Amino acid sequence: MTNDILILSNGPGEVTTWVRPVVKALRQQLGSDRAVFRISIILSPCPNATGKEAQIVQSYPEVDRVQGAQHFFPFLLWGKTAENWDWRDRGVVVFLGGDQFFPVVIGSRLGYRTVIYAEWDARWHRWIDRFGVMKPSIIAKAPKKYRHKLTVVGDLMADVARGSKGAGELGKQCRDVPWHVWKQGEQRELTQNPVLEGSEGSTLNTSPIEWIGLLPGSKPAKLIQGVPLGLAIAEHIHKVRPQTRFLIPVAPTLDLPTLARFADPQENPLIQKLGWGGARLVMLDGGDEGDEGDEGDEGDGGDEGDEGDEGGFSNIRVTKNDSSETRPYSQNQVSLSEVSTLFRAGFEPKLSSLTKQNSLNPPLDSRLEMASGVTVELITEFPAHEILSQCCLCLTTVGANTAELGSLGVPMIVLLPTQQLDAMRAWDGLPGLLARLPGVGTSFAKLINWLILRQGRLFAWPNIWAKAEIVPEVVGQLKPQDVAQLVLEYLEHPEKLEDMRSRLRAVRGESGAAQKLAQLVQEELTHSQPPMTNDK
Repeated sequence: MTNDILILSNGPGEVTTWVRPVVKALRQQLGSDRAVFRISIILSPCPNATGKEAQIVQSYPEVDRVQGAQHFFPFLLWGKTAENWDWRDRGVVVFLGGDQFFPVVIGSRLGYRTVIYAEWDARWHRWIDRFGVMKPSIIAKAPKKYRHKLTVVGDLMADVARGSKGAGELGKQCRDVPWHVWKQGEQRELTQNPVLEGSEGSTLNTSPIEWIGLLPGSKPAKLIQGVPLGLAIAEHIHKVRPQTRFLIPVAPTLDLPTLARFADPQENPLIQKLGWGGARLVMLDGGDEGDEGDEGDEGDGGDEGDEGDEGGFSNIRVTKNDSSETRPYSQNQVSLSEVSTLFRAGFEPKLSSLTKQNSLNPPLDSRLEMASGVTVELITEFPAHEILSQCCLCLTTVGANTAELGSLGVPMIVLLPTQQLDAMRAWDGLPGLLARLPGVGTSFAKLINWLILRQGRLFAWPNIWAKAEIVPEVVGQLKPQDVAQLVLEYLEHPEKLEDMRSRLRAVRGESGAAQKLAQLVQEELTHSQPPMTNDK
């Protein structure tokens, strides 16, 4: 008998941390014969979407068909897909992100059973056939006559963390090889700190390298403060612990030259105003990144490019392994001052639209390099769960990053600088709409942010889940040296990091959720169709 499994999802987090493990588990549970079981994914709009969700899902070999979010509402309202998909007589609609009302409508129209993965809340109990929930507390909140529909399956994000190489132990040990060496599978012992090489006071360093992740956000309003603040903190930490290395997982909507502009003192006025860190973008086209001596030679030959004779960007240097050639990475870029003016006026552009894409292939290794010689590796792999799981600690802005790190069990410090109150315009609902109004948005943003900060509320998702501050939230007129001192305190007392890691894991559910959810789907396929739409 032939069956269809239709998965509804939406944002980048859902398609990478929920959809991916579930489709793998479904294929393991139900088999790989597409004639018997067909898996289709339909995406719905999400305010945090990158625009690449459909492309990401299409890369999953377990999936047969994908429809992007732009075609969702015609399907919801009239049942028509953009490519006029056919549907088999039997099937299950599986909810993995979006609005829980969607499977009610779509399941009823197709005559399919419905299964919802409920992370924090389960709704529409009467009309949904089964719920796989993260924790028993969700069942306790459901009406008694519907509780038999709810089954604890655990935390899908815990499956992602468990699947990351070394997610638990490597985070504790602070892996002692550069991420790109580890990723390429090389077994090279690092006896010298490449960050110090070529800089004043270069010394041998035999201490294990410890990684710190910097997550400044993906939108201009956060990046204009977050990038230079993170760089300045990194410099202060590195002075005390030269074995410390830093990385930024780059959002898929953000290209490297645009990110570099937020670190350029000539482009970002906050750097000079507040004395925060600046850096230049260095990209290696290939070869052994560890050969820092070659890079230093190439840097000497890069002065011409630095003068901007090619109409390019003095904050960017591209080096090739066997050449001293330097060239601008991208041209025709919108300046950061223009970006700043736009979002202050209430317009928040998508960063992917700020630059013309050129034909240069993405570099093998990219980094932000500060005048002191401290570097920050730029990670363009998405999602960056494996690499983030290597970090001893991450410094992050508020938002979805805190949920991702919390689910991976990675200790974090959440930073909310208030040097530019009007820069924070990412609130949901009416406050967010008022803060983005043209002309008056800046005044509304300052007032709204002032009121919200006075409430003493928790901002990081793990703290919201736990209803207690299990990860530090540092709010106010932040000084890089003060934040660095807090980081150093944690690094010098690893038992505090381990305690934070344990509390992060405790607030989430158990692993194994993908297999258990696949089992629920299989059970629903054995029921007669159509699905029930009233009490069992």
